[in-house]
Amino acid sequence: MFMQVLDSHRLIGARSFSNRGLGQQTRGGQGKFAGLPTKLCTESVDILPGIQAQAGIGSRPGASIPHNRPPSGPLRPQKTPHENTLLSIIQAAGWPIWPLILCSVVALALVIERLYHLRRTLVAPPTLLDEVINVTRSTLPAPGVVDKLADNSVLGGVLAAGLRSVSADPRLTEPALRQVFESAGRTAVHHLERYLNTLGTIAAAAPLLGLFGTVVGMIEIFGSQAPAAGSTNPQQLAHGISVALYNTAFGLMIAIPSLMLYRYFRGRVDEFQLLMELAAERMVPHLMRFAVRSGD
Repeated sequence: MFMQVLDSHRLIGARSFSNRGLGQQTRGGQGKFAGLPTKLCTESVDILPGIQAQAGIGSRPGASIPHNRPPSGPLRPQKTPHENTLLSIIQAAGWPIWPLILCSVVALALVIERLYHLRRTLVAPPTLLDEVINVTRSTLPAPGVVDKLADNSVLGGVLAAGLRSVSADPRLTEPALRQVFESAGRTAVHHLERYLNTLGTIAAAAPLLGLFGTVVGMIEIFGSQAPAAGSTNPQQLAHGISVALYNTAFGLMIAIPSLMLYRYFRGRVDEFQLLMELAAERMVPHLMRFAVRSGD
């Protein structure tokens, strides 16, 4: 009896399977593809272990096939051809930028040179005048000492000129001694003003050179227009705008610091000139004691 029941269940399962197959054939005529998904799933299950073995992820639990994994290592930004470097700016500014670059180099060299030579220790040391007065309180120094004083600083050269005059001519009058100090002071001031006119010229000429570059850029902008063809060259138009703007900006960048430093150096020279005049005023009566004594 158990075998009869088992045979009846098999018969019912076979009928139901055949009925489902017939139903799929009657709906759109796709019954012949009914077994295809099962076959594909079976083949994918059989192929999946081989893919995992080739990828090296099947040997550890919880591993999965990577999808669109980013490359390892730090990402390096790619350089664009229009990167804003100094060379690209110079190329965009055109040929009018070269006179401005020359002016900037010359101005920088002059500023460094004047900053070095207009130091207080090289021009007018604070204690130099008091030391000279103390040394010459009783007698005039030897020529070797006077030469060392002249090499000490600019103010030392002015004081040494007065000492040499008194030593050379004991009958020297006060107006003549003042004239000696005045001449030495003018020479010293001229030495201090060296290259300042050049720096001032650059400060005044740089905006004009920038304006010249602006005019050249405007000419290129108008040249990019083609009235006959009725079209515009965008590349030439952009280049003309770059020439105009870069030259204007670069000219102002050179002129503003140069003018400020020129005024600063002029103020330093005027300050040192006043210090040397006051030092000469103190030295004149001090040295006239030796002249009068020699005349007696």
